[in-house]
Amino acid sequence: MGGFRAVEDRPTPKEVYNWRLFSEAAIIGTGSLLFGYDSAFVGTTIARQSFEDDFGISESNANYISSNITSTFQAAAFFGAIFCFLTTEVVGRKWALQISNLVFLIGAILMTVATHQLSYIYAGRALTGLACGFITATVPSYIAELSVSSIRGILTGLFEIAYQIGSVIGFWINYGIDETLNPTASTGWRIPMAVQIIPSAILLFGGFFLHESPLWLFRKGKDERGTDALEELRHLRRDHQYIAEDIAIIKDRLREEEAIANEYGTGPLAYSRGALHELSPINYYSPTLFKSIGIQDVTLYTGIYGLVKAIASIIFYIFLIDVWGRRSPTILSSVACSLCLWFIGAYVKIGHPADILKGGGKLSSSTAAGGKAATAMIMIYSVFWSFGLNGIPWIVSAEIFPGALRNLSGTWAALCQWLIQFVITKALPYIFSSFGYGTWFFFATWMILASVWAFFFLPETKGKTLEDLDIVL
Repeated sequence: MGGFRAVEDRPTPKEVYNWRLFSEAAIIGTGSLLFGYDSAFVGTTIARQSFEDDFGISESNANYISSNITSTFQAAAFFGAIFCFLTTEVVGRKWALQISNLVFLIGAILMTVATHQLSYIYAGRALTGLACGFITATVPSYIAELSVSSIRGILTGLFEIAYQIGSVIGFWINYGIDETLNPTASTGWRIPMAVQIIPSAILLFGGFFLHESPLWLFRKGKDERGTDALEELRHLRRDHQYIAEDIAIIKDRLREEEAIANEYGTGPLAYSRGALHELSPINYYSPTLFKSIGIQDVTLYTGIYGLVKAIASIIFYIFLIDVWGRRSPTILSSVACSLCLWFIGAYVKIGHPADILKGGGKLSSSTAAGGKAATAMIMIYSVFWSFGLNGIPWIVSAEIFPGALRNLSGTWAALCQWLIQFVITKALPYIFSSFGYGTWFFFATWMILASVWAFFFLPETKGKTLEDLDIVL
């Protein structure tokens, strides 16, 4: 398999591991890159002096406007997930993705061409948020339905890999601009806005070459088109036994979906997928949290944090996800991340590094050493976060539900994710100002609860066909 192991549930011809399947999964995963970049770049960009000057933002209203720009995106994403549910079963996953990407492209252009009117920024953020809500509810399930079970974790993991790549680009493009451009030049905020257009254009062009989900085609009675899609995706003739087995599995699923839907407890698992992915405080206010442990060059360290997270995600989702499975890494990830957060919180409580530096003092040798250890813990945290909670919830949510419920459950999970993200984004500044070091302990406790939930309720889905999962669940 050229560098990774496939966990095969049945004799699998080597032809199914072909360039078309991988390239289509990569194109679909580009939608997540939009999401990742948009989440990473905007905070630093709208805090630039040039942006504030061009849009007449003063010190008195800067926090208010920044909060509104951020929350507009998240609120729109919430409704985007709803529109996904209303649209996908009608037009299919391929065209649902294309529609959402077109909406994103329009939003990105609006933000790039804005002059002195914040209304363009708000409108652009609303459109890109709407599209990203759509994307998070569509992409994991779309990839899972094109994939073969033996490498479904790897291919669905491309969603998380693309997200991390987008985040890294967002972090480091801001760092590069800070280091090279005049802080008063409008290009300092226009360039990050314009970069959104590039992956969106790639997805728009590549989307025309995607196959529709075979499961959706068979559900709509388009058996001939569904068979054609399987033939091309598997790189096998339609009379091959593997294709016949795929079709039989799909048809068995469709016959059983209604009965399974009546028995399924979709709510808790779908909710937990959305919730588990949003438990990390560092992913939202990394500059503020880095400052709390005494780091002054927060832009650099935020970029390093994003890079470590991306590299760890690539290693895990390409080489390990279909070997280690889903359940054990989630439990390990939760426990390890919790321990890291407990250590960081204890350091902030004992050392008070931010208060010392703010008062013009100098850190003692022991406090400085503790700061280095806390910084290392953040990086270790990013590795363990990438090895579990960061992406596995997306994969599991795309695997565990019957096809007829997957659109609804994916929408529900995305709704939960965006709602929790909105709440955390709004609440975290107040939590941090009120709790201080207790913020780290607060999220560490939630990580422990996540590990307990995974131990008792998370099924292992590695290597199982979607039909097998109906039996297991």
